[in-house]
Amino acid sequence: MSLTTVEPAAAQITRPSFAVTRPIHIHSVALRVRDLSMMTAFYSQVMGMDVLLRSESESVLGKDGETLLTLKSRPSDEPDDGRSAGLFHTAFLMPDRASLGRWLIFAVKNNVPFTGFSDHLVSEALYLDDPEGNGIEVYADRAPESWRWNGDQIAMATERLDIDSLVSGLPGDSTMPYVAPTGFRIGHVHLRVGDTAKAEDFYIKTAGLDMMAKIPDASAIFLANGRYHHHIGANVWRSRGAGMRSEKMNGLDNLAFSVSEPLMDGLRERLRANGSDFHEGGDTIEALDPWGTRVKFVSAV
Repeated sequence: MSLTTVEPAAAQITRPSFAVTRPIHIHSVALRVRDLSMMTAFYSQVMGMDVLLRSESESVLGKDGETLLTLKSRPSDEPDDGRSAGLFHTAFLMPDRASLGRWLIFAVKNNVPFTGFSDHLVSEALYLDDPEGNGIEVYADRAPESWRWNGDQIAMATERLDIDSLVSGLPGDSTMPYVAPTGFRIGHVHLRVGDTAKAEDFYIKTAGLDMMAKIPDASAIFLANGRYHHHIGANVWRSRGAGMRSEKMNGLDNLAFSVSEPLMDGLRERLRANGSDFHEGGDTIEALDPWGTRVKFVSAV
């Protein structure tokens, strides 16, 4: 198997987003895809990530030399099913509001289809699907000091996005391919689950996240570390009662957290206490969530 390493452009110095400075935050996501070439082109040319590695079987994409997304070629897998446990969306975080506005202009001028637009109070968000139907959110956070709290619960909502304000005064550049700005990262991952209580048990009692918000009917929960609004969302809107995810299904293959090294021992203890099946390799602990999705915890100094 031939493997090509692609050198990314030199990174500029920028202040990391609040989301990725938390002791536990999203590291990366891996997807199983039918058409590797098409999907690599989409995530590099439309989403603007650098291709860090490329082989016949997978592509590794990221920004500033950091791996964010791995695409694994699985042309014979069955299509993802929205009623199953899996990925609701991967949320790509822009470093600032102007970057979000510039990407929106680029996307509109290049006929990228959207599925929605929302103001969530803590952030402004654009929604779309990739060419194989995997959900994507592209968003920018408002300043954390402006977020509203009710004790330990964050105030979030789904309101109309002021698109005119978002793009006001920005140049109308539509050059393809798009190049993501320095600091572009995955801010959160939203999952389809079969039961939010089981998701809560795993991602709080095992992974070490905190409850940030819960929809009153418990159809969705939002979990995070370090008082971020959410690193993980989980809903049952179409997947209530879903069982184990098929091992031969396109879509989500695994997700990975970056975990501050001092927290890794506590993670091991919680995994053992909860009877979770896990194994270690190098700087990574890997476990399965209640629906069989591989969840990795990567040690960060």
